[in-house]
Amino acid sequence: MTSLRGRGRVPSAGRLGLLENSAPGHLADLGWDNDDAVDVLWSLSRAPDADLALRSLIRMKGEIDAPDWAELDRLVRTDRGFRGRLFAVLGSSDAFGDHLVAEPEAWQLLRSADLPSVDEMNERMLGAVGATPEPGEIEKGNKLFRAATTGPKAVVALRIAYRNLLLELAAHDLAPTVEDEPVLYLPEVGGYLADAADAALTAALAVAITEVCGDKELPVRLAVIAMGKCGARELNYVSDVDVVFVSEPADGTAARIAGEMMRVGSLAFFDVDAALRPEGKSGALTRTLESHVAYYRRWAKTWEFQALLKGRPMTGDMQLAGDYVDALSPMVWTAAEREDFVPEVQAMRRRVESLVPEELRDRNLKLGSGSLRDVEFAVQLLQMVHGRVDEEIRAKATVDALTALTAGGYVGRDDGANLTASYQFLRLLEHRLQLQRLARTHMLPAFDDGGNMRWLARAAHIRPEGERDATTVLREELTRQKARIRRLHEKLFYRPLLEAATRFNTDELTLTDKSAERRLSALGYAKPERALSHIRALASAAGRRGQIQLLILPSLLEWIGNTPDPDAGLLNYRRLCDVMDEAEWFIRLLRDDGVVAERLMHVLGTSEYIANLLMRSPEVIHLYSDGANGPKLCEPRPEDVAKGLIASTVRQPNLKRAVAAARSHRRFELARIASADILGLMDVPAVCAALSSVWAAVLNAALTVVIAESERDRGEAAPARIAVIGMGRLGGGELGYGSDADVLFVCEPEPDADEALAVRWSQTIAEKVRSMLGSPSDDPPLEVDTGLRPEGRNGPVVRTLAAYAAYYEQWAQPWEIQALLRAHQVAGDEQLGIDFLHMADRIRYPEGGVSPEAVKEIRRIKARVDSERLPRGADPATHTKLGRGGLADVEWTVQLIQLRHAHRYESLHNTSTLQSLDAIGSVELLGENDVAQLKEAWLTATKARNALVLVRGKPVDQLPAPGAQLRAVAYAAGWPEDQAAEFLEHYLRVTRRAKTVVRKVFGA
Repeated sequence: MTSLRGRGRVPSAGRLGLLENSAPGHLADLGWDNDDAVDVLWSLSRAPDADLALRSLIRMKGEIDAPDWAELDRLVRTDRGFRGRLFAVLGSSDAFGDHLVAEPEAWQLLRSADLPSVDEMNERMLGAVGATPEPGEIEKGNKLFRAATTGPKAVVALRIAYRNLLLELAAHDLAPTVEDEPVLYLPEVGGYLADAADAALTAALAVAITEVCGDKELPVRLAVIAMGKCGARELNYVSDVDVVFVSEPADGTAARIAGEMMRVGSLAFFDVDAALRPEGKSGALTRTLESHVAYYRRWAKTWEFQALLKGRPMTGDMQLAGDYVDALSPMVWTAAEREDFVPEVQAMRRRVESLVPEELRDRNLKLGSGSLRDVEFAVQLLQMVHGRVDEEIRAKATVDALTALTAGGYVGRDDGANLTASYQFLRLLEHRLQLQRLARTHMLPAFDDGGNMRWLARAAHIRPEGERDATTVLREELTRQKARIRRLHEKLFYRPLLEAATRFNTDELTLTDKSAERRLSALGYAKPERALSHIRALASAAGRRGQIQLLILPSLLEWIGNTPDPDAGLLNYRRLCDVMDEAEWFIRLLRDDGVVAERLMHVLGTSEYIANLLMRSPEVIHLYSDGANGPKLCEPRPEDVAKGLIASTVRQPNLKRAVAAARSHRRFELARIASADILGLMDVPAVCAALSSVWAAVLNAALTVVIAESERDRGEAAPARIAVIGMGRLGGGELGYGSDADVLFVCEPEPDADEALAVRWSQTIAEKVRSMLGSPSDDPPLEVDTGLRPEGRNGPVVRTLAAYAAYYEQWAQPWEIQALLRAHQVAGDEQLGIDFLHMADRIRYPEGGVSPEAVKEIRRIKARVDSERLPRGADPATHTKLGRGGLADVEWTVQLIQLRHAHRYESLHNTSTLQSLDAIGSVELLGENDVAQLKEAWLTATKARNALVLVRGKPVDQLPAPGAQLRAVAYAAGWPEDQAAEFLEHYLRVTRRAKTVVRKVFGA
């Protein structure tokens, strides 16, 4: 685009950043297309959006009287301060452009180089509605007035007056982007906005009093408490203003005045929100001071005390407001001692981040990682922990609190300065985004939205640097600042703990042992003195290991702190580090792979079962990283695991070494499967199938080794073939961590062998396998249970196939037939195992089905089990195995249906409970909903039972009562720790519905 008038001194529209074709004509209309206006034009070019500013000026000229416009034009040409304020606000905000067009006199407010004082703001807001003070209230220090104007006219007048206050502030705030004007810093802006809000709501309260009381005397004392950002005097341009009302008495009149004030304020200024009051939106709008105190003493949650931290007297009866703050503020500083403090704080953090869709988290300035909330949360938690004993850090505003925490030594000097700078940078962007249309927003433009990102960069006074334009600089600065906030957020809690533990840099020491213990206690450590000793030991490790520990411990401690049992997690990490003292790869892996480190801390703070396994199989930790196809923990296939286990076991030179190899392989697999389970990488059926596969492989390897050793000792081939038949959950491929291996041993003498000798030999082999696997060790037990054999524990451990057939055909009891429903070949001679199953099919799936007498007996036994088998003192509602709608209920129901109908439907010839349920549904023996309820109950109970073992480290079937243990079990089962009650409620609901189906089947 060429020069506007062809004169060299007048810059072209393009050089001025004016991109619209109408720009030259607009400049001509304003008379700014000549040499006399060069300074004006360059100022205009520095506006965040020069085209927007120019369009608004043209619109203003059309509304302002000619003499006033001439005065405005003179000031633009001669007063750089006025020019900067006008161009900056018009180039930053559509909304203020509209306001200046709608209110032609408002531009006059920009003439002053000073912002209005608090008294001036109050005078303007009260004057807008002709408010006069209540008699005697000013002398008492109260803010109680009567308004001369009410109704819609009052709302309009208040809206204009308040918008004028914002206009003045925004103009002074933005002016440095255009001219060399004094910079307003965040605390000044937030304080001005809070003072303006106070003045606005004082006027709204005056209107409300007049509308409710008329000319009558005010019959109540009503005080308004500012909360949140307004209470802390760090308000945004556009924000809800949180308030709480206290009144004497708390009657209908007080509630009507409060409600009317909120209505007027919300129509005229901003949303007035009283949701922070006791009981939230369901609670009474006004309460007496005594009622407030009683609520906070008895019922309030941790977040409500955190909200009180920012409460301050705002308007109304200021004496009553002061009494409220004096009575309740001390309670804030004891909240960290509450039993539920840590889980509630952690839950609040998770809830905040979950509010933002994942695809928008990088653009949200308020929530998510590296956001404003990260800073505010960190600061408030530190205040609540240490403010109990240090009154100097009880500041309300975030920046003031950070300054006090730094001065008190709770935050390092550099960290405090950096965090303050990053916080103010994000708040600045938030303010600029809200000013554009005076709308409440925290969402950055998309990074590829060049136009809006360019406007935002210029509004935030970000200029090009070298070859990088302002948009690129803004993108890079955002990434840097958000990363710094997140890093410092993690470091704030844990780095000072290391300093207190090691005394490695006395110049920067920030915590005493006692203050460090207080911080650990607030972060969830029940025994902070022990935790501090563990930190001291870890951070003081010699040489390079100690240096790496100092580098990674802040992050590790935060991840451990997010688990149900941070004390156990930290102890387990220390134990693991001791075991791995000579393994350099371990500490380097944690340093270099954050995924591995985070997953490991999650496991160590959640599962005693896995922690104990990792002490002896630490190589599993290599699998905590992600591979090309996803998590490495899930990569091995069960068949490959089985082949590897058998191969490594049979290669050993003697039985003792073979036992050790089998145990080692099993330990590795248990640690791998359990880790994948607790990290949510494997579902329940996959876990059960993997555990069953490992058990089968161990049995196969043990049997192979014992037979081979016997053949070497005898000097001849084995006299019989042996097969192992899996029963119960092993046969169904549905083992849990606490399950025994129920098996039957079957043998078949070789053709030329003496049958009695072959059976005795097989008996010896079976007993040796059981003894070999069941020998004491530090691993989870390897119990081979043969209690389901014919004649139970009184019968021989091994029988021939013919002996089994004879027994079952002549003597089998109904419960033994039922047990055979889950028989499946798992180890040993495969053909013999298949032959056994063919024999079993004749017993479990007979022509015409099992007899009515057998079905009746099964029902009788089930009734007896329900009344007698539950352990003494167990809760039938929450016993995962034998309780109402638990595993036994579902499995017995499936097996009864199989006994009655498997002769008709071959799809019911299945040992898996879940697969059999699918088959039952497909042939419509149960309705779709009934099948779904039984499946959900089985999966829920199995998940809970497995979680119990993972948490407790030993087989347990009973869910604990509400408390820390239930939270840990719920967490291990994949529920957020703060949802233990929901986990238990879900379990009870699911099993209760399943029990209804069970009763229907067994009563049929």
